[in-house]
Amino acid sequence: MAGTKTAGIDWASEAHEVCVSEEGRVLERFSVSHDERGIASLAARLTRAGIARVAIERPDGILVERLLAAGIEVLAIHPNQVKAARARFAVAHGKSDRFDAYVLAELARTDAHRFRALVPDSDETKALKALTRAREDLVGVRVELANQLRAQLQAFWPGALIFAEVDSPISLAFLARYPSPAEAKGLGAGRMAAFLGRSSYSGRTDPAELVARIKAAPEGTAGEAECQARRTVVLGLLAALGPIVEEIAELTTQIRGALAAHPDAEIFRPLFRDPKTTICPATLIAELGDARGRYPTEAAMAADAGMSPVALESGKLRVATFRRACDKRLRVAVATLADSTRHWHPWAKEVYRKARARGQDHPHAIRTLGRAWIRVLWRCWRDRVPYDSARHGNFNRLQTAGG
Repeated sequence: MAGTKTAGIDWASEAHEVCVSEEGRVLERFSVSHDERGIASLAARLTRAGIARVAIERPDGILVERLLAAGIEVLAIHPNQVKAARARFAVAHGKSDRFDAYVLAELARTDAHRFRALVPDSDETKALKALTRAREDLVGVRVELANQLRAQLQAFWPGALIFAEVDSPISLAFLARYPSPAEAKGLGAGRMAAFLGRSSYSGRTDPAELVARIKAAPEGTAGEAECQARRTVVLGLLAALGPIVEEIAELTTQIRGALAAHPDAEIFRPLFRDPKTTICPATLIAELGDARGRYPTEAAMAADAGMSPVALESGKLRVATFRRACDKRLRVAVATLADSTRHWHPWAKEVYRKARARGQDHPHAIRTLGRAWIRVLWRCWRDRVPYDSARHGNFNRLQTAGG
């Protein structure tokens, strides 16, 4: 692209360094603030300058969206790739925001074919992505707080750990009523039954069995002062954990509604035994997006999902290693799909069985099955056709062979 101007933007939370170059010559450098005035002026300035392509170190955010809205092609380049490219343009191992902006501008000029141009998703997909990612983040916070709560109880009140999950609604209700052993003195089957009734307990465990679990648990040795201190900590953790559990449930409800309204929902629904399954198909749609040009081949989708290994070859050394650079959320979603289908889908069960027979451990076998599912997913996603086992060639061959 002789004579084409490119730009590199070194993104920062307060200001962005910009370098505009043409055929390796720096035409101008400037900085813009990360506010409405700065972003608007940047988009207008690049447009007036006839910038054909911009490289930046992040794939999303308001700045990226505004550049795309202005009709500018945006290349998202991973920071590790920028780091590796610095040596091409300088002998010294220095680093500065201005220099990184230049490196990005040069990569946009010389290596554009190596990077994928960003294509914005539809508003429905962006909404689903926001919901699923927010829920995932809250689940991480919930797990951390639940682990802290469990540790506190194990230290002085292990008898309270009588339910399967310490952060379940019934467990949180129990701990709010009985945050220390002192409150639970004299707790018998009758009082437990009354508590469970008030808390709308849906489990099938007999109240007498729950009381027996409490009495069978080891007794703590905490003194009065320590016990009171840990009781305070438990109540504090409950105050933090309760609203998060409720918000996760609310986000799940919103995700269910957004998934039902998404045009791609029918593509993935047949892949799940329970048609009410929500989080995994919603995450698949959110992370894959709806811009079909994003994955021109099924191999590209498999690499982004972390389902294909990285080959290392040097001399006589030839090994395949775990792919770490990928969309972690997409990898978890595909692995979840693989792990669930191996229990009920005959073809998936056979792929998993053969992988284990070859000596692969469970995580490796799940990735092998996930890679096999990617071939199916990509075709369905690209053609906008729901999964149909009648058109699944390998599945039909297995059925014909009597598998």
